[in-house]
Amino acid sequence: MTDEPNPPAPHAPYGTPEAPRLAVQGEARLAFDPEIARIGITVNARGTDRRTALEDLTRRNSLALDLVKSYGDAVEKVETGAFSISPELTRRGRGERVRAYHGRVRITAALTDFTALGELATRLADLELTQVDGPWWALRPDSPAYAEVRRHAVREAVKRAREYAQALGADLAALVELADPGAEDARPAPSAFAGRMRSAAPETAEDAPAPALDLEPRRQTVHALVHARFTMTPPRL
Repeated sequence: MTDEPNPPAPHAPYGTPEAPRLAVQGEARLAFDPEIARIGITVNARGTDRRTALEDLTRRNSLALDLVKSYGDAVEKVETGAFSISPELTRRGRGERVRAYHGRVRITAALTDFTALGELATRLADLELTQVDGPWWALRPDSPAYAEVRRHAVREAVKRAREYAQALGADLAALVELADPGAEDARPAPSAFAGRMRSAAPETAEDAPAPALDLEPRRQTVHALVHARFTMTPPRL
């Protein structure tokens, strides 16, 4: 019967004099051009009765959707969100009566072609009783930018640990642990176009098309943080 080799002794929580332990933090923060822009579109309607309000809302919603979809591949995704028809009440005598009905549909569009963004936003805002919000710039969830920032954070951790070790006349020996608390994308701040554009009257044949907005993409900041623990050679104190 042969003796099994003894298992390696576990590392001491704080290392040993022969293999001191070194814990550092690596951090990186880089800026990237956005990959996608989202705009919010709110279509409104008003009528003296529920059916009239609903018919007007359906017509205006179709106009807005057709306009967005006419940009083809420049628009990556179109989604319809909240829809509502609500009465506007007025008090007469001792009771309340319905004065009018208000309808609203919320649409979100995501664009990848930023050259078409300003023109589309302007044309949407030129529609009757239509409100436009945005744009909100972002990176895709699977953007390679996140991996690049994490690599920078790891290299920064190794660099920092080596500098500490060399300050003691030692060098790094082995990596003990690399912990990833997560890489997070900083929330984009509202751009100069984050206000609202409204159109209250229908466009007539005499009206000239509104000039397209020139929207400058806002660069996105990505942050990554890692915790790393190393062992190092005995220092020369």
